[in-house]
Amino acid sequence: MSLLVDEIRAALIAEADPERAPAQQAYMKSEMPFLGVSMPRVRALTREIAKRHSMDLGVCQAASRELWDAATHREERHAALGLTGLRVAVGRLELIDLHEYQARTGAWWDYVDEISHRISALHDAHPAETAERVRAWARADTFWLRRLAIISQLQRKARTDTELLTEVIEVNATDTEFFIRKAIGWALRDYAYESPEWVRAFVDTHTLSPLSQKEARKHLG
Repeated sequence: MSLLVDEIRAALIAEADPERAPAQQAYMKSEMPFLGVSMPRVRALTREIAKRHSMDLGVCQAASRELWDAATHREERHAALGLTGLRVAVGRLELIDLHEYQARTGAWWDYVDEISHRISALHDAHPAETAERVRAWARADTFWLRRLAIISQLQRKARTDTELLTEVIEVNATDTEFFIRKAIGWALRDYAYESPEWVRAFVDTHTLSPLSQKEARKHLG
C-alpha cells in the first residue's frame, strides 16, 4: 500500500469515534462499517495529507483507486473521492473511467452524489466528451449510473446543457426507482433557480412521477 494511502488510513483511524460510528452506519444503511469520522473532517484530512505529498494526476488516480478498493470502512472511500476533488484532478477527462467505476461499485447515493460534482467539472472542461459519456450512463444497466447522468449538471446554472438535461430525464422518466425519480426532481429544481420558466414548461409538457413533479415545482411558486 502506498505511503499516501497509509497516511490517510492512519489519520482516519486516529480520528475514529466508536460511539458515533453505529449511528452513521444505520443512517446510511451501509453494510460497510464506519469509523465515526464526519465527512467534513474526512475531506479536510485528505487535503491536509495530500499537501505533504508530490501530487500529480497519476499519483492521485492510483491512490484513489487503491484506497477505494482496499477500504474496510466507509470513510476511506470518501477519502478516495476526496482525492479526485483535488485541484490536480478536477476536470481531468483521464479520470472519467475511475468516476464511473466508483459510482458503479459504490452503488449508493452518498458516493454517487459526491461523484456528480466531478462530472459537473468535466462538463465545463470537456463538454463534448463528457456529454457523450453521460448519454451512455443515462441508459446504463445500473440505476446508479443513470442517477449520476441526471444530476451531473447540478449547480451549473446558465452553463447547463438543457438539451442534454432533457434527454437524460426523458429516457428515465418512467423508471419506478425512487433514486431516479428523486434525481429527476432534484435536477429540475436546481435548474429552476436559473430558469423557472424553462422548468415549468418542461414539467407541464412531460409525464413525470408525482415525486419528480413535487421536487421540480418546489420553488416555482
